[in-house]
Amino acid sequence: MSAETHTCYEGCNVNIFQFYLEKSGEHAAIVKGLQNVLPAEFQRIGAGKSSLDVLGVGSGGGEVDIQILSLLQSAFPSVPITADIVEGSSELTANFKALAAKTADLKKIQFSWHIMSSEDYEKAKGGIKKFDFIHMIQMIYYVKSLAESIKFHHELLKNNGRLMIIVEAANSGWDILWKTYKKELCVGSITEYRSSGEIIFCLKDQSLTFEEHPVPNSFDITECFDRSSVTGERLLSFMTGTEHFYESFSPEVRAGILDILRNKCSTEKDGRSSTAT
Repeated sequence: MSAETHTCYEGCNVNIFQFYLEKSGEHAAIVKGLQNVLPAEFQRIGAGKSSLDVLGVGSGGGEVDIQILSLLQSAFPSVPITADIVEGSSELTANFKALAAKTADLKKIQFSWHIMSSEDYEKAKGGIKKFDFIHMIQMIYYVKSLAESIKFHHELLKNNGRLMIIVEAANSGWDILWKTYKKELCVGSITEYRSSGEIIFCLKDQSLTFEEHPVPNSFDITECFDRSSVTGERLLSFMTGTEHFYESFSPEVRAGILDILRNKCSTEKDGRSSTAT
C-alpha cells in the first residue's frame, strides 16, 4: 500500500492520537451514547434478515467498532455477521486485529480488512457489496468530497439499512478553533473542517432523512496553557493536527490559538479549563 493512501495516523501520530483518547474520554462518551441508541436501531435493521453486513469506515484501532459489533451480536446471536473494515493506517489496523482476536464475543464474525483510504475503497469496490449498517466515526474530516462520500455510502445500504456519522458538534470548541484558524490548520490531511452543521446541510441537500443524537463530552485542557507541560503540548499537537505544536506555528499564531482556546473554546471551574467536544 503506497504511503499517500494512508490517513494521518502512523508512527508518532498514532501515539498522539492514543494519548488524546486516553485524556479526553471520547471513546467512552461515544460508547455510552451508542448503547442508548443502537439496540433499538439494530432491531429495526435486522428484523427478518438471515445475515447482517457491517462496514466500518475509518475505524482506527477498533475500540468503538468492537462495542458496536458486540451490541449487534448480542441482538442477533444466531445470525451470521460480516464486518468490512476500511482504515488507512496499517498500525491502527494491526491494533484492531489484535483487539478483535481477544474479544470472545466476536469469534463468529467474519472480518475483511481494507488498509486504504475511504476514497480508494470507493474506487476499488464500486458498490459491489451492500451493507445493513455503515458507520463513519470521527473520520468525515478526511474525505475529499463530503457530498460524494455521503452519497456513495448511502447507496451501499441494503433495505432498511442505516448510515451513522459521528462528528464534532457545530459551535463546539473544535469547530470554533478550526474555523477561526482554517488557513493555518487546514493544510495537512484535513483540508476542510466539518462539524455536524456541514453534515446536516449535506443530508438535507440530498433529501436524506436523518436523526440527531448528541454525545456530550468535555475534557480538561488546563495543561495546554503551561508551556513546560509535555501533556499540554501533546494535546495541542493533536488538536491542531500537528506533530509538534510549538514548532509548527509562528509565535503570533500560537498565542492566538491559545487565546481562543482559553476564551472561546473552554469553560473554567475551580481553576481548571475544559473544552466541549
